[in-house]
Amino acid sequence: MHEPTATQGSVTTANCTTSEPPCTLNYEDDRVPLVVLYSMVLIIGLPANIATIYLTFVQVCRKNVLGIYLLSLSLCDLMYICTLPLWTDYVNAGHQWRWNATSCKLTGYLFFNNMYISIFLLCCISIDRYVAVVYAVESRGLRQQKLAVAVTMAIIVVVFLGHLPVFTMMEGDLIEKLCFEPGQRTLTVTGFNYARFIIGFLVPLVILVFTNRAILVNVQASTGLRSCQKERVRYLAYAVVTLFLVCFAPYHVILLIRAGSFHLLDVKQNCDFEKSMYTPYTICLGLSTLNSAINPILYVLSSDNIRKDLCSAFTSLLLSTSLPPRFIDSSQHRMNSKNSSEMATTTQEGEKHVC
Repeated sequence: MHEPTATQGSVTTANCTTSEPPCTLNYEDDRVPLVVLYSMVLIIGLPANIATIYLTFVQVCRKNVLGIYLLSLSLCDLMYICTLPLWTDYVNAGHQWRWNATSCKLTGYLFFNNMYISIFLLCCISIDRYVAVVYAVESRGLRQQKLAVAVTMAIIVVVFLGHLPVFTMMEGDLIEKLCFEPGQRTLTVTGFNYARFIIGFLVPLVILVFTNRAILVNVQASTGLRSCQKERVRYLAYAVVTLFLVCFAPYHVILLIRAGSFHLLDVKQNCDFEKSMYTPYTICLGLSTLNSAINPILYVLSSDNIRKDLCSAFTSLLLSTSLPPRFIDSSQHRMNSKNSSEMATTTQEGEKHVC
């Protein structure tokens, strides 16, 4: 699971001339950290995103505009996470793909599509929050679910079309059973890497920084919010930008470095460069998966409406699991009704403090 560039068969030879020995990359150094990382993201992200799909769907049914983007993000992250078992097995097997070439290309296609759909949806969420906070009155007629659906569909279509060349790349043809390993750095691939850095990382980063800073300034200047509410908004703004940088900056910076090296290094230096950059490259790509596990916590739980739904569900769960065993004793049969009422009241009051 790596950058969709060119064939690995030319990776091991194209970075060196025909008179040079082929570049042999070390596939063992990244095995343990990537297997651990992918497994943790899968264990945390799978149930978290399934839960948030339900919670955000409830918000969509209530005509919540932001719910459209949050639901789409959760679905995207879930699809992204569903590719991790295959990549985990691939890395653990020493970068040997056990299935056919079609499954390799389809899995790589889904993986990279969902990475960039997720990035653009994060921008949509920040822009929507920015418009709702900074232009609260003016945006009442603009923030509509139909527009949010149209924007989401446009993002999906553009990203899907942009990654269709994945199905024509020899890198997915399982040469030596390798699936989408870093490939030959041609002029076309170099241009593609520049585009991914600028469009897929730099522009979204500028959008996130600008919108969250504007939200923060506007909220801090408000006289109608309590200090604890302002504090929560500030932490969320910092967390959004920090998470984006931690998950996506290392990978895209390495893409930029690899693109720049195309113009600066000769053939033998390219081979040495690939060897030195391979493990950092794969680890940084692995970091991008953290975003799918943290998004549900960061964005969904930051919504007041969703937190209220969680509190309500948690209260119902407590009542359903704790009440029946407590009031079965026949010696207290006559007090069942009274005790049940008191227990419900106590539980609800406790939940107010928890939530």
